[in-house]
Formats: sequence, C-alpha cells, structure tokens
Amino acid sequence: MHNTVETANAKPTTTMPAMPTNKNQIGRYEDVTQLAQLVSVSKTILLQAVDLVENHLTSDDQLTVHSKFLPGSTIGKHLRHARDHFTLLLDCISSPPPHILSYDTRSRNTPVESSLTAAREALLETIRRLEKVVPEAKLNEPVTLNAVTPHTQVFETSFGRELWFASLHCVHHWSMVRVLAGELNVKLTDDFGFAPSTLLYQGREAPLGKAKI
Repeated sequence: MHNTVETANAKPTTTMPAMPTNKNQIGRYEDVTQLAQLVSVSKTILLQAVDLVENHLTSDDQLTVHSKFLPGSTIGKHLRHARDHFTLLLDCISSPPPHILSYDTRSRNTPVESSLTAAREALLETIRRLEKVVPEAKLNEPVTLNAVTPHTQVFETSFGRELWFASLHCVHHWSMVRVLAGELNVKLTDDFGFAPSTLLYQGREAPLGKAKI
C-alpha cells in the first residue's frame, strides 16, 4: 500500500460555500452546490480505481490479461477509457468557448493500460484536475457534443450533465472490471462497479449508497 493521503481509502472532501443572503446569488449558490456534489461523486468513483491498482492488483500483467467472457477487454483498457472521458471533458471546459466535445477521441495503448504505477498516477492527476477545474466552471455552461452513433450526431448539452455522464460511464466500466477481476480471482469491495441508484435501492452502506452533501 502506498503511504499517501491521496489513496482510495481517503474520504473525498468537498468544501461547500456559505449560504448567501442576497437572493440574486441563490441561483449561483445552487449551481456551486450541485457542482460540488458532482465532484464528490466523481472523486469517489475514481478513488475506487486507485484502490484497485494500489491494494488489489499485484502485478502489471494483470492489467493486460484478456477476458474470457468480454472479448477484447482488459482491466487496463477499461481504466484508460473511463478516465479518458473525464480528461476530454475537463480539456473541453478549460478551453475558451464555444465548448466542443467529442468522447470518440481515443488515446489507445497508453501506459495506463499496462502499468499499475502509470494508472495510479493518471487517476490521481484526474482527481486533482477535477478539484481545480470544476469549481471555476458553470453547471449549465453550454457544451456541443459531437458523437458517432454510428451516424454523426450533434447534441446540445451542459457541463454539469456531462460531468454526471462521465461518472456514470465510469461505473459502467468498473462493472466490467469487476468481471475481469473475478476471472483473476481478485476480490474487490462489495460496492465496486455498482451505480449509486442501485446502492440506494438496496440500502447498501457504501460511499455512493447515501447522499453525503
């Protein structure tokens, strides 16, 4: 286990703004509150992956083992792909408007896919960027999303909506990582790869199983 405060065992902390007394500022306060909640969820989900590479996987080779049940899948590929969505979104919102986003931009065969150290560093860097970039953004900042469905589609969306999508997309891939880990006889925490709505429905005691903010 790494001796660092930035581990998956650390509880995500979010500083909430003071409630404004000026009614004209209430809308912005609500936006900031929602963004803080979204950051907390994003960090919790990414820290699950940090815990995976720090405390559950024991060799780089485990990142590159191909699944028997999910053809073409490896744990490393899922980690890289899920993290990429956050990176692309943060790059988009950090650039001057208009904000044009495409999740179809892929960086394949990166060190994240084959190195536990590289994966850990990349995940922690993404968490640091979330903490830095999101508080400066606007919840309803317009974003134009270009997608291949396989038809070329253009959607008008918002930063807040896409930040939530990046987290939910991450959970989806963690559920597949759970399958691959099972093939390697690696036991994960009971909540790894489960959506917050599922945990709430089941009344599970987990970081995403109840509202904290």
